[in-house]
Amino acid sequence: MFQSYCFPYKKHKLILLILNIKEDRDMTQDIFADALTRLDKAFKISTIDPEALDKFKNPNACMQVSIPVRMDDGSLQVFTGYRVHYDDTRGPTKGGIRYFPSVNIDEVKALAFWMTFKCAVADIPFGGAKGGVTVDAKKLSKMEIERLSRGYIAKLADFIGPEKDIPAPDMYTNAMIMGWMLDEYSEIKREHTPAVITGKPIPLGGSLGREGATGLGAYYCLREFEKKYKWNPKKTRVAIQGFGNVGRSLAELLYNAGYQIMGVSDSGGSVYSAKKPLDIPDLIQRKMKSRKKIQDIYCREIVCDCAKDWDVEHIPNAELLEKDVDILIPAALENQITKDNAARIKAPFILEVANGPITSEADKILTKNKKTIVPDILANSGGVIVSYFEWVQNKAGYYWSENKVNELLHEKIIEAFTSVAELAKKHKVDMRTAAYALALDRIGEAIAAGGTKKYFAAE
Repeated sequence: MFQSYCFPYKKHKLILLILNIKEDRDMTQDIFADALTRLDKAFKISTIDPEALDKFKNPNACMQVSIPVRMDDGSLQVFTGYRVHYDDTRGPTKGGIRYFPSVNIDEVKALAFWMTFKCAVADIPFGGAKGGVTVDAKKLSKMEIERLSRGYIAKLADFIGPEKDIPAPDMYTNAMIMGWMLDEYSEIKREHTPAVITGKPIPLGGSLGREGATGLGAYYCLREFEKKYKWNPKKTRVAIQGFGNVGRSLAELLYNAGYQIMGVSDSGGSVYSAKKPLDIPDLIQRKMKSRKKIQDIYCREIVCDCAKDWDVEHIPNAELLEKDVDILIPAALENQITKDNAARIKAPFILEVANGPITSEADKILTKNKKTIVPDILANSGGVIVSYFEWVQNKAGYYWSENKVNELLHEKIIEAFTSVAELAKKHKVDMRTAAYALALDRIGEAIAAGGTKKYFAAE
């Protein structure tokens, strides 16, 4: 297959070399190829022109940069950063920036691919992008994180912009980091440009409701199934893999609604109780206390340490996925449910809050075992929806109340949920296939508006 290899952006020129090579089959390089397979089933029920479908085989542009950072001890370290613009048919590209040791170009391409379809499912006028830096951010000081963040933007300043590409937070980045990035971009452009970044601190043009938007959007989706199946939250057991910003906020929402949270996990392991639901407010309070100073960027303790005096099991993250619960919520990394463990998943309902937590091969096994899956490009779209609202507010210079933001988020994500559910029912397919087909239709309409072979050949 054709695969894009990206070289550093230098002297304001992007060098993108397309090589026809045999694809390596390791996990990190398979993620993008696996993401593309999602289109196969969706294309069969989509109205998109086959010519338009060809646009999705490769991203529009890739950027790889080297970021030299002067460390606190006086040494110099060079970090590798990436930014991918996947498709801008429906508007400027949009997508987060993650700091993580395993970040690589194939992962970033896959994430940008998913963002393209997420924006189309949510019916917001953005295309898809994503960025990242290969770094273990927890090992850096606050000043080193700031220098890295500013260096990333300095290298990418000509590749992003309010009308071109709008970054946002992702794994191990947050509002404070977005504030540094906004400041660096504005210094370079010599003008205040709040619309270039979303997920910013409120005093710097951030939107009320943005921080918890991804979790709230997922909660709205789950409540639609609650209505449909008449679940009793007090008898509904939940396991959440991932206890970062999104996992925590969703856990709190579910706890307050009466759901029984039996297990949660973070990067250090999982806690699970088969007898008694976890005290989520207490766990969140303990976790957040691990930010010893208000300036700390990351929580320092893992959930296992926070719950060390509780009567719970301490288990590996992979084991939490296989527990006997009613709702499983993967809210951590991609590729968590694979062909190797899919058959052992007991939960009948899976809400994908992470990006790409289930591989395509695992999808087939889960579907065969009659598991209901709310796909990531729908379930976690609340974040990008409210990022769009933030961008609109920045452009207008007029800011909304949190109630208005949440009301508009509910309206937008329920419209998307209903459209996906109706398409799935009409064609008798799973929700993931329906979501991709809906996105293909919307992007295909935009492409066709500029003309395809059918128009130019007068067919």
